[in-house]
Amino acid sequence: MKTFIISKNDSGQRLDKFISKAVPALPKSLMYKYIRTKRIKVNSKKSDISAKLAEGDTVDMYINDEFFAPVDEKYDFLSASKNIDIVYEDENILLLDKKVGLLSHPDETEYNDTLITRVKRYLYEKGEYNPKDEQSFAPALVNRIDRNTGGIVIAAKNAESLRILNQKLKDRELEKYYLCVIHGSLKKKSGLLKGWLIKDEKKNKVRVFDREENGAKEIKTKYSVISEKDGLSLVEVELLTGRTHQIRAHFSSIGHPLLGDGKYGTNALNKALGYKKQFLYSYRLKFMFTSDAGILEYLNGKSFEVPDVWFKREFLDGTLTERKY
Repeated sequence: MKTFIISKNDSGQRLDKFISKAVPALPKSLMYKYIRTKRIKVNSKKSDISAKLAEGDTVDMYINDEFFAPVDEKYDFLSASKNIDIVYEDENILLLDKKVGLLSHPDETEYNDTLITRVKRYLYEKGEYNPKDEQSFAPALVNRIDRNTGGIVIAAKNAESLRILNQKLKDRELEKYYLCVIHGSLKKKSGLLKGWLIKDEKKNKVRVFDREENGAKEIKTKYSVISEKDGLSLVEVELLTGRTHQIRAHFSSIGHPLLGDGKYGTNALNKALGYKKQFLYSYRLKFMFTSDAGILEYLNGKSFEVPDVWFKREFLDGTLTERKY
């Protein structure tokens, strides 16, 4: 038998979600059975699987000790790089400048050194996060950016901030701005691109149509040209919808693919110029809350920006075409 006391970071989640994280060795089938048969109780009473836990609640588990695996004090995230670029930090969140080539989360190609493992190592070494002190919470990324794209990623330091920001992201109360370099010159120097996008899961590639298609999702891409040089354009983009590969596929669909984009771009053009790196960066983030943000209300109206996007600087001073990437 073991008793868990629900901390602030554990509160607000369903009973089954908490148990899955706190006792990962317990099979789900047994977990549901034990809740039904009152071998798992909340505040000494039978509880529903979907019951929301509150700070200070007690969860009693009358189950075999074998399911309570000892805590492994050798944490995988400690093998991650210490290299982390912080745009902003406070007691609740981190805004990180993810570099091109770095994964946001582990996948089949890389497990230890990713943005989230670097965040965990950073907070662990600062003394702000220790897995031994947490029953179910770990620092988490609110948004993610593709490996080949750089820019601002939000990390939540506590469960309440994570819940709030996940909802704000879903409700589109976060404004995200990108910089990119595209081939050619746009006739309209600012405007709103509209279309319909379908994703091919197997190929991890999308197609854009100018009219609604079966299974397609609407996309809106707002843009403004900053500068034009040598057959290229530096463009600021605001995502009004956030679909997979939206910026890359949308500009490619109108005949202006991103410089260095091997998936949606024109390889002949990229090879002729000698560029291999995708010129796309999520460089600015603005918090525009239209509903209560709880402990994060102080962020409302604030804007944060990556101080130096290399290709913007080199584009504007005319040195971009002098070297290859």
